[in-house]
Amino acid sequence: MPTTICLIRHGQTDWNKEKIFRGRADVPLNERGRAEARALSLHLEHVGATACYSSPLSRAVETAEIVAAPHSLSVKLEEGLTDMDYGKWQGLPDADAASRFPEMYHQWHETPHRVKFPNGESLAMVKKRVMNSLSLIVSSHPETTVFVTAHRVVCKVVMCVSLGLPSSAFWRIRQDNCAFNVIEFSEDNSTVALMNDTCHMSSAGIAPTLADF
Repeated sequence: MPTTICLIRHGQTDWNKEKIFRGRADVPLNERGRAEARALSLHLEHVGATACYSSPLSRAVETAEIVAAPHSLSVKLEEGLTDMDYGKWQGLPDADAASRFPEMYHQWHETPHRVKFPNGESLAMVKKRVMNSLSLIVSSHPETTVFVTAHRVVCKVVMCVSLGLPSSAFWRIRQDNCAFNVIEFSEDNSTVALMNDTCHMSSAGIAPTLADF
């Protein structure tokens, strides 16, 4: 029997809506983000999860708490799941990053695996810490289902690894706010059963944003 990871991206924040790079800034969920999390919680209430882990940033923690509540699970914080460190890009609107760092901005969208943000991280650095944390979670919960709540970059990196894709495929993976993925881990193999599912939004009458930011 595999260990099933339900990998969740946190709900919307104002910085998602305004296309501002978040990184380690502790930006809270907005009201839409909380509504998204409640819709996901209802959708997953009958999943037999035995544990819930989250990035320590509040937007992920609050999403995790809402999703975990029907299961009476406490949320365990895992530092390795925190958002990418964007360094000097943190807090910049997308348009400002494009004007202030035009060459790197182009590279980020064309060859993201070759970018290391000034005073920040690269995808390789994120991949190393995230997969170390995920491996520990999987080994600690054999043959069970676990909720893991994190961020866009973290989720994209995990999905690339799970699909056997290199980090250069980063932009080929879509992760919307409060989307969830289902990955089955057995020994050294992983099987993606579901990816970027947002069906709970329409069921709750929440219009999709169609903005992967």
